Amino acid sequence: MRIGVLGTGNMADALTAHWVRAGHEVTVGGRDPRAAERLAARLGGGARPAGLRAAAGSGEVVLAALPYGAGAEVVRELRGPLDGRVLLDCSNPVGPGFRLLTEGGPSAARRLAEAAPGARVVKAFNLCHEDVWRMRPPVFEGSPLAVPVCGDDPAALARVHELVVDTGCAPVSGGGLDRAGLLEATATLFIGLWVGEGADVRSIAPPLAYASGPVGDRAPGAGGTGRP
Repeated sequence: MRIGVLGTGNMADALTAHWVRAGHEVTVGGRDPRAAERLAARLGGGARPAGLRAAAGSGEVVLAALPYGAGAEVVRELRGPLDGRVLLDCSNPVGPGFRLLTEGGPSAARRLAEAAPGARVVKAFNLCHEDVWRMRPPVFEGSPLAVPVCGDDPAALARVHELVVDTGCAPVSGGGLDRAGLLEATATLFIGLWVGEGADVRSIAPPLAYASGPVGDRAPGAGGTGRP
């Protein structure tokens, strides 16, 4: 698969390293040519540096590894080359005090879709720190990390599911792009608990077998709504 990368930061480095090892053709695009050259050299495997517009036009999938706020601006400038391509958003709109910057408005992913209406936007890879994505692979207690993926285009989702598998993780359908805001809000909550409270967020949810309560305690037709 041909993958274009917009950005030369930590997320671009961590994710594309997996994809280069999997044999994909990666083009790294950045505003700073030297930063793109350094990342491409570090990735190896035939990864090549380019400008943002060339990277956007090179990939069947284009990873937008850009900070929230800059992402929509960059994508708007590149909207032509992105037409028809899968645009993969991994950003988190988290502000000071672990505040969700998009609260009351469109998600970061939706803003990218509005900036590049010809692209097929998919949200994924936003729930973990870049160092988790550097793991080879991200496996915890014998289970691969699950990665929720949100998007509206079945072919685009299939492409991103393939890239999730190439990181050693398990893709999970998160619904349409209208649910991307839920992923971003979840990341905001998790980051606040991890960093602000030192809490293990895995401890706030029961195992799947108990998601609706212990099997023996479930009344016929119980839906687990939490209503009295």
